[in-house]
Amino acid sequence: MNIIVDAMGGDNAPEEIVKGCIMAANDFGEIITLVGKKDIISEHLKKAGYNGDRIKIQNAEEVISGDDEPTTAIRQKKDSSLRVGLDMLHKGQGDVMVSAGNTGALITGATLIVKRIKGVRRVALAPLMPAETGCFLLVDGGANVESSAAFLKQFAIMGSIYMEKIMHIKNPRVGLVNIGSEEEKGTEDVTEANRLLKEIPINYTGYIEGREIPCGAVDVVVCDGFTGNVILKFMEGMGIVIKRMLKGIFFKNLKTKIAALMVKGGINELGKTLDYTEYGGAPLLGCTKPVVKAHGSSNAKAFYHAIRQSIDMVNNNLVDTISENINKY
Repeated sequence: MNIIVDAMGGDNAPEEIVKGCIMAANDFGEIITLVGKKDIISEHLKKAGYNGDRIKIQNAEEVISGDDEPTTAIRQKKDSSLRVGLDMLHKGQGDVMVSAGNTGALITGATLIVKRIKGVRRVALAPLMPAETGCFLLVDGGANVESSAAFLKQFAIMGSIYMEKIMHIKNPRVGLVNIGSEEEKGTEDVTEANRLLKEIPINYTGYIEGREIPCGAVDVVVCDGFTGNVILKFMEGMGIVIKRMLKGIFFKNLKTKIAALMVKGGINELGKTLDYTEYGGAPLLGCTKPVVKAHGSSNAKAFYHAIRQSIDMVNNNLVDTISENINKY
């Protein structure tokens, strides 16, 4: 397997990207192709002491920044690490691509270059998020600001397949985000999607309200990208706040520090649950080849898990399964 990595994308590129790829190459034994400025990447590989043969370099002299307009950047910066990586994936020069770069550019590029599975109307960003009972998949996390009922139906199908194939959850529960549980509530698209989802053979449990999401009421949370991105950013912020509050409580005085030592294991476990670096990246569901969007501020650990996730997507034939099922219903 050859994993294509955008080495120049993200807040901590390329140093943390290179470190994460070294960890992944050593642990997983797959070939990783780092795409970006060859001289800089080589320097970081040397600095990290890597002298193995599983990491290759594909030179690309341009970089798409977070401030670049997505469509313009994809069309004009043809020698960027992001664009070159997507071109390689489309041509079959790799099995999967991972990038922590400009989210809009990755979604646009994946749609225009790698293309959508036949029958898929929109690619969806699908991050895994922590919940009280484990984790849930959020579909869509921001790729489509507005989503029709037909889009939402496909998001539910693809999300259900992902959780079953990759997370090994049998018959995953699927919920549709709404402002209430009553049948008549919600926008026209949401109420129509509710009707459509009842007609297909997935484990659709109905509407889910915001307060139920972090409790783990469902395994797949379906919504338009605007709502999904608000949920995503809110939960990331709450995770940071909870960690700060706990630190403030347990380091207040000597007594609380002693108490912290007594529950250290539980605190560490909670911290791990709330840590986005443990969950890998967000797959772009609906592409003809696997594409993973790593968190923009990914450190080496986060990128390592994004690569692990990308390997799982290839080994479990996620794209083929979505392709075989998306047009059945």
